[in-house]
Amino acid sequence: MYLFSDRLYRKDEIVLDDSKKQVIFTTIDNDTILEWLKKHDFPVTFIEDIQNEDQSIAYEANEKFQLIILKYFVADEEDELLYHDENVVIIVTENTFIFLGRDPATIRNITAKLYKRYKQSDSLEYITYTVIDIMVDHTMWIIDRIDDRLEEIEDRIFAEDLDEETVQKDLYFARRTLNRIAKLSVQSTDVVNKIYNHFPVEVRKKLKYEFIDLKEHLSFSINESKTYLDRTGYLQNLLMGFLSNRMNQAMQRLAAISLIFLPLTFIVGNYGMNFKYMPELEWKYGYALVWGLNIAIGWFIYRWLKKQKWI
Repeated sequence: MYLFSDRLYRKDEIVLDDSKKQVIFTTIDNDTILEWLKKHDFPVTFIEDIQNEDQSIAYEANEKFQLIILKYFVADEEDELLYHDENVVIIVTENTFIFLGRDPATIRNITAKLYKRYKQSDSLEYITYTVIDIMVDHTMWIIDRIDDRLEEIEDRIFAEDLDEETVQKDLYFARRTLNRIAKLSVQSTDVVNKIYNHFPVEVRKKLKYEFIDLKEHLSFSINESKTYLDRTGYLQNLLMGFLSNRMNQAMQRLAAISLIFLPLTFIVGNYGMNFKYMPELEWKYGYALVWGLNIAIGWFIYRWLKKQKWI
């Protein structure tokens, strides 16, 4: 559990004090927080939403609480282009800001970034903006990282040691991640608008430009993820075209080899017939003539195929 005041503290247990401002980061299954919420008449339906792993992005509010559920992207352990989204929960009361996450690593990452920007005089509304901005910046970083990897994939497609299976897998995971980012960023934009509209008029005036910037970042995430999603489709088509072209070249070479041996097979077939009168069989130089004819035909066809760039 993390507590922000004039400094950042980490303790196993924190006593929540309603009389002063507290900014708390901990896990969703923290019993102390859940008991405190129930004690302060936090709606049961809100608690169900918090504990539901499949809960979508949402904003709920009543007289005492604001509940914000957003998504944070976590890298897959096996593939660097695949990111999974997990729920993070923000609960804001008059004097308390609570951030709940499922993965302790997520909490550490966000608290470390908030610590660099945190001031004791920051209002809870500004802290809410800051935390969401940190999460959106993380999403933008993922998009930029995928962009860099797509550049590498494009170069790998034309490499001699192309690993087709790996490239296809990377493109598939990149498409999944970008598609998910685009979809969730649209939902996050709607939630950000609701958060801003529920602030008091004075707060909205103070944070007007911060939230404009936040919505621009979300818009950037939507547009860029869709752009790179189209690019993954282009790279998939490029890969398929390259592999198809390489297959065509292989088939072309096989056809060229077949074309060289086709007339030779015809000649050999003729001399394989069991006729009694075949003058060449009695001729002293018949064998050498047939060999010379085969070599001449093969050489002529080879040179013609070479000129046509078939081989």
